[in-house]
Amino acid sequence: MGLAEYMIVSRPDGWTVLHDGNAEHDYDTKEAAFEAAVAAASLAIRQGHEVHVSVPGREAGNRAALGVNDSQSAS
Repeated sequence: MGLAEYMIVSRPDGWTVLHDGNAEHDYDTKEAAFEAAVAAASLAIRQGHEVHVSVPGREAGNRAALGVNDSQSAS
């Protein structure tokens, strides 16, 4: 089996998951993108693939841990 790699990446208006060179969905938070990537990675594991998931630290996006402004996370 092959390698299934999921990379959470920042976009100007949110986050996305890069997989096989494609970023098909947009997410409001880094956490939401991570949850989507992990769900896909779980399926890939069941299919026998090696899986890599990467998530940038606080330095990416707007420098907040979850990738949203503090005012957004409170709402």
